[in-house]
Amino acid sequence: MALYGASTEYVLHSLLWLVEHPEPVSSLDLAELQDIPAAFIAKQLPKLEKAGILAASEGLRGGYRLGRPPTQISVLDVVDAAEGRKSLFNCQEIRGRCVLFDDAPPQWATKGVCSIHAAMLRAEQTMREELARTSLADLAGSMRNKAPPAFLGQAQGWLENRSQTRRTSKVRQRRSADTD
Repeated sequence: MALYGASTEYVLHSLLWLVEHPEPVSSLDLAELQDIPAAFIAKQLPKLEKAGILAASEGLRGGYRLGRPPTQISVLDVVDAAEGRKSLFNCQEIRGRCVLFDDAPPQWATKGVCSIHAAMLRAEQTMREELARTSLADLAGSMRNKAPPAFLGQAQGWLENRSQTRRTSKVRQRRSADTD
C-alpha cells in the first residue's frame, strides 16, 4: 500500500502546469489537460488554496494560480495539504503482547519507543526532510529539462486557448440569455 496516493500525484502534476502559466487556470482545464478526473481535482485544489499554495479567482478570467513563488512551495507543503500529515508507521505495540508475559508485560519490554518504531520514525524524518528540500520550482525544472521545448509551448498554447474559449463562450451564453 502506498503512503501517498493519487491526490498527491494529481495535485503535483497540476501545480507544475501553473509554474509556467501565471494566468488563472480552471480546475476543469487542469484535469482535461492531464486526463485526470475533473471532480477529484476540483475537490483537491481548495485544500491547496486553504494552505496558501494556490490563489483562486472567480469570474470569466477566474481559476487557480500559484499563491506564492514556486521556489517557496515545497513538495512537503503540497503533500501535507493534499493528504494531511500522515505517519509512515503505525506502531501496534506488539512487543507487549508476548504470550510469556501472561497479559502483564514487564516495564523493560514496553518502556520507551520500540526499536522498530524508532527506525520508522528516523525514516519518516529523512523522507520529510527531502520533501521539504524539494521545491515546486525544482520539479518544474526537471520537467523542463526532460520535455522538448515544443511540447511545453504546445501545453501553454492549449491552456491559453482554453482560457480564451471559456471567456468567449461564457460571454456568448450571457448575451444569448439577455436577448431571449
